[in-house]
Amino acid sequence: MTKKVLALVTHPDDAEFLCAGTMALLGEAGWELHMATMTAGDCGSKTLSQQEISAIRRQEAKNAASLIHADYQCLEFQDIFITYDKPSILKVVAHIRQVRPNMVLTMSPDCYMVDHEITSLLVRTGCFTAGMTNIKTPGIKPFDSVPHLYYLDPIEGKDKLGKPIEPTTVIDISSVIDLKSDMLACHVSQREWLREHHGMDEYLIAMKRQSQETGKKINKPYAEGFRQHLGHAYPQDNLLQEALPEFAVVV
Repeated sequence: MTKKVLALVTHPDDAEFLCAGTMALLGEAGWELHMATMTAGDCGSKTLSQQEISAIRRQEAKNAASLIHADYQCLEFQDIFITYDKPSILKVVAHIRQVRPNMVLTMSPDCYMVDHEITSLLVRTGCFTAGMTNIKTPGIKPFDSVPHLYYLDPIEGKDKLGKPIEPTTVIDISSVIDLKSDMLACHVSQREWLREHHGMDEYLIAMKRQSQETGKKINKPYAEGFRQHLGHAYPQDNLLQEALPEFAVVV
């Protein structure tokens, strides 16, 4: 049976920036790939309406996902207003039950942006409760197990106070760095938004810089870092390492 991985992140381009290389390698290893964002990035423009920029960014995300033959879905939360509440939890639970993944990749629980942190909490709860039959998602059956859950490195590899966050599993993505760059380059509107709002015109360079810094941890040109959620009732074996034995290093 084909195994499935779900990268459920906050915004279009988060996965491309932080885990697209690993997703590409899992695809090469025969895994079925699913990518989803909580929002369509509807606040990421100074000139376009929420509806206009959302349509553009959804298409950019689909274009990027298509490069690795991944399915893409948007859960249609509103940018900046992702909330940890019952309706939000149910929406995430429903999506996890719909995909039925063996492994889930999501945002760091400690990151510079609150939307990222709330996404991490929602996905954590979604994984834990997807098999609980008393939590109802009409038309979608409960999932039969708790999937393996991994947190992506935060942006720049540091928490909101600037302290480094160290990954526990690092994936050598040197062989797919060009593909990862091509995926990120699909997000043309985000590059423009970062340039206008952040004064940042080094979109691809910043991604490669972080990948290079992570690569140094395992003496490889480029890498991506992950931390596995190992709390009670979650799987304890390192499925990511097992899936990519030639590329994974436990640090």
